[in-house]
Amino acid sequence: MPKTKKKPTIYDVAALSGVSISTISRVLNAPDKVNPETRTRVIDAIDLLGFVPKAEARARALKYSNRVGVITPFFTAPSFVQRLRGVAGTLSRENYELVIYPVDSVEHLQGYISSIPIMGNLDGLIIMSLAIEDKDVRRLIENGMQTVLIEFSHDELNSIVINDEQGGRMVAEYLIKKGHNSFGFLGDIEPPERYAIHPVKSRLEGFKKTLEEAGIPLPKKNVKQALYSHENSRQAAYELLSMSSRPTALFAASDIQALSVMKVARQLNLRIPDDLAIIGFDDIDMADYVDLTTIRQHLDESGRLSAEMALMRTGGHNRALQHINLPLNLIERATA
Repeated sequence: MPKTKKKPTIYDVAALSGVSISTISRVLNAPDKVNPETRTRVIDAIDLLGFVPKAEARARALKYSNRVGVITPFFTAPSFVQRLRGVAGTLSRENYELVIYPVDSVEHLQGYISSIPIMGNLDGLIIMSLAIEDKDVRRLIENGMQTVLIEFSHDELNSIVINDEQGGRMVAEYLIKKGHNSFGFLGDIEPPERYAIHPVKSRLEGFKKTLEEAGIPLPKKNVKQALYSHENSRQAAYELLSMSSRPTALFAASDIQALSVMKVARQLNLRIPDDLAIIGFDDIDMADYVDLTTIRQHLDESGRLSAEMALMRTGGHNRALQHINLPLNLIERATA
């Protein structure tokens, strides 16, 4: 009778990778606390040996864990909270637990991408506004992790995106029709984070192209870099609105930054929209409250859809991959 091949153990992983068992445990359970070189060595050994942690073996035996994870940056930003609301509402109705993995560095992201698929204690994974590499995609697929990307697309994973450039075009077209010919833009064009998706450049590109097609220049001095914070946005808005030839219409790349522009405009005794038209982007809950004209990107809906797609496997479904492009709408209110 042929011998059954011995299943690799954590001791085999330790011997191959040359690290201690406690380090391997940290790689699996707290990857952000392990330096990238060591983490890569451990993950490579796990892959080579085909090691299955006990937690994953148990999850596979039980088939489902009733948990869905969300890897997300900027956890406190209103747009992300609103998306998470859509995710949480859907999971709650299906009696699934939401597990959030906040990311604040490339190393943090790579740690999660390395360990989560191996542990197997999630039924699905949603990755919000983060770019992942082909090797990450292969790891997710090879470990059977049902994954949905939001604001980033890959041919081999489910995805939900919007056309940010089109959003910028919609803003320009609307303001031109309103008779404006002097424009400004404020947004996080060159953000410091290397781990998140940054759609602001695409929004600016669409805005600028449409103005150029109409024969209207957008001077460099009228485009202000502003980090996603009230302080930076207020400073950039003050610089724009204090110019002798200030713009009469301003596109803020997010609603939060548009709120900062509104505050500065009022401090400078500018009437909105008579002296200055303002348009934001996102349509967060606060936008309706302050009567902000904005581009709606259906945040709750993207969260709901992502949760439904992440749960497809748990119902025994074997659907084809879905790549959804959600529509944008310009919501006309009192600021433009």
